[in-house]
Amino acid sequence: MRRLVAVTLVAALSLTYTAPAHAYLKFGFRLGDQTIDVRWPAGPIRYFISERDVTNVTAGDLRAAVARAASTWQALPGTTLSFEFQGFTTTSPAGADSRNTIGFLDRPDLDRVLGATSLLLDGATGTIAEADIFFNTIFPWSVADAGETGRVDVESVVLHELGHFIGLGHSAIGETELTPSGGRRVQGSGAVMFPIALAAGSTADRALQPDDIAGLLDIYGSEATHGRTGSIQGRVEQNGRGVFGAHVTAFNLITGTIVGGFTLNTDGEFVIAGLAEGPHLVRVEPLDDADVESFLAGGVDVNFRVAYAPRMLVVPKGGAAAPITIPVVPK
Repeated sequence: MRRLVAVTLVAALSLTYTAPAHAYLKFGFRLGDQTIDVRWPAGPIRYFISERDVTNVTAGDLRAAVARAASTWQALPGTTLSFEFQGFTTTSPAGADSRNTIGFLDRPDLDRVLGATSLLLDGATGTIAEADIFFNTIFPWSVADAGETGRVDVESVVLHELGHFIGLGHSAIGETELTPSGGRRVQGSGAVMFPIALAAGSTADRALQPDDIAGLLDIYGSEATHGRTGSIQGRVEQNGRGVFGAHVTAFNLITGTIVGGFTLNTDGEFVIAGLAEGPHLVRVEPLDDADVESFLAGGVDVNFRVAYAPRMLVVPKGGAAAPITIPVVPK
């Protein structure tokens, strides 16, 4: 009999002017002495759309926006990911009911959250058994082709939440600035999975960026795709001690694309996969430009200066570059 484990990603996407703001970050599931990727089993991911209209957006509008966003994720060549619409439902997009439901929900208590994804995992395998996505009705929404001033673009938020839906966490590739109210506003974003949304009315997040694509290929890439991409791995240390929660980015010197990851243990170890072959410049920075809880829980070290790998890393096709250690110094 399956043991199901619920995971709720409440701070899935915040407004530009709100508090919080690897780098694609995958969700992992601890099974014995191994950590395995959270992902859907083989086959199409079947979903329902909740039969609820909100001002300016009907359930049919939402269905069309979800279909476009799903197509964006699954259209990348070389992936095994696919979605399949099952119909409309009166079921709320919350709670365990053996169906994957996407729809609007009244959550005035989450006045800084545009949308959120919840996952139900199979405790025996770590695979996703069920998932729901809700969009908060307290915000004004729009499905206008070119966006609508003062209204949040549905398709952009759907694309972000579908990233969580398939097993991706937040990206740290982006820059924010503090607002007079104490929140953060996006200055630039390099990933759909960045945890703070662009200004209401923007439609820029309807397209995936290299960091999002690398995460997708890492989890759902075909065997042939994995044979065409490579990875880097290494360790970030300060005075010989591993640094937990450092943000590590790989800049491709040929294509100009940036893909990132994090050091995810106290030894300061990191791996960034899904990279195109070729030379990469590797940079390490602290997560001090965001709410660290949007990425990792507890104990994140931010007391160090930006640093670069002491040598360029050449990513081979279908393999990994030689491991590297990157020393950092205190601020």
